Formats: sequence, C-alpha cells, structure tokens
Amino acid sequence: MTDYKSMYYTLFNQISKTIEDLQEIQKKTEEMYMRAEDNCDEEAGKKIIYIK
Repeated sequence: MTDYKSMYYTLFNQISKTIEDLQEIQKKTEEMYMRAEDNCDEEAGKKIIYIK
C-alpha cells in the first residue's frame, strides 16, 4: 500500500525548506541593494551604482 502520509511529509518538508532558502536569498539580495544604494550617485534622475 502506498504510504501517502510519508509522501506528504517529504513533500511538505522540502517545500518548506525551499521557501526558507528563497527568503534567505531575498534578504541577502536586498542587503546587497541597500549597500549599493550607499555607493551611488544620481544624475538626471538616473542612478549610477558603483560595484566594489
């Protein structure tokens, strides 16, 4: 007999981990953006971002 409960928990746990990973990646890229904002100039409404 197919163990649907085990299948469900496996899928649920992996989806939860993937969501956590995506949230962490989003947080890191937002921090990168904020640091870049500190290193930019605005010319004629355009932002120039300096990458170190």
